[in-house]
Amino acid sequence: MDDADLAWETLASETDYTCPGFDVIRDDVRLPDGTETDFHYVSEPPSVVILPFTDDGDVVVIEEWRQAVKRVNYGLPAGGLEDEDADLDAAARRELAEETGYEADAVEHLVTYEPTNGLFDSVFHYVVARGCTPTAEQNLDHNESIRVKTTTFPDLKEQALLGELRDGRSALAVLQYALQTAE
Repeated sequence: MDDADLAWETLASETDYTCPGFDVIRDDVRLPDGTETDFHYVSEPPSVVILPFTDDGDVVVIEEWRQAVKRVNYGLPAGGLEDEDADLDAAARRELAEETGYEADAVEHLVTYEPTNGLFDSVFHYVVARGCTPTAEQNLDHNESIRVKTTTFPDLKEQALLGELRDGRSALAVLQYALQTAE
């Protein structure tokens, strides 16, 4: 059995709603059994999530207001890829500097996930940044309220394991890194 017998046929597609950051798309589809229906999903640009280590091994983290959950979120710097980003490294370096004022000596790809592919077309590219030093001023977007801190990786991992690191993107990066490096 191959994937063709599970595939939906897209008959038409249009944007129902657009705003800064994402669109809501409606696809008219034909299911494998011949049923025609519609399917809505959120479309957004790919993002990069950065696990930034300083030279002394601490991790640069951020606290940021998240309106959807009405609280301060603790996690890792992240942001959408932009047209001028030459590659993931460039996007990671830009987002790290903009959100934290830190710059990295080296950036390496960790893993790529589609975290919610039943409702979103989101793609998160995870990177590890090393040799991060505070060399610049934050350059926040108009709708960002961010405070920068550092913590140890063991503390961050413990928070992820206990469910205290509520930001799923960040927890996934920390746990993936811990598994890959046995830290």
